[in-house]
Amino acid sequence: MVVLVGYASEHGSTRGIAERIGARLGEFGSRVEVRSLGQVQDVDAYDAAVLGSAVHNGAWLKEGADFVRRNRGGLAGRPVWLFSVGLARALGGWAGAHAKDPKEIAGFREAIDPRDHHLFAGALERDHIPLIGRLIWRAMGGHYGDFRDWEEIDAWAEGIARHLERHPPGASPSRTLTVCLRLSHE
Repeated sequence: MVVLVGYASEHGSTRGIAERIGARLGEFGSRVEVRSLGQVQDVDAYDAAVLGSAVHNGAWLKEGADFVRRNRGGLAGRPVWLFSVGLARALGGWAGAHAKDPKEIAGFREAIDPRDHHLFAGALERDHIPLIGRLIWRAMGGHYGDFRDWEEIDAWAEGIARHLERHPPGASPSRTLTVCLRLSHE
């Protein structure tokens, strides 16, 4: 089984999460390719996909959103998990607990029926945002740093690996049942 772990990242935080997910899936025996979504030519080369993007202004980066839209036909036919990386969770408290999905996720759910979508906290350095953004971030109580929760990321990746072990792509129960029924009538 070959799993694509694809990402759209601006400053490297999302790439780091994708690499960690890929490494964890590899520990469970999957062959994994971790790639920037701008480098992926054909989703048909993969049995499953884990796709993520940084979130800016409540939306996936254009590269990530365009990839899903362009490949929705191929993605809809295989197991897909989505993750988003933003800073709402880094605020903690009420704001972190009530962080909203990026605006594209509802449409992605309809188009490709992903198994799950998970929102992770990312990393933020002072030079990642312009002055006005820094002022707003500080007014909201935000701090700079790396807010990625590696244990949370590992646990989510392990859940994907276990799902793929139990339900390998192409071996759905309905197909197995159909084969059994055909054999019983022969």
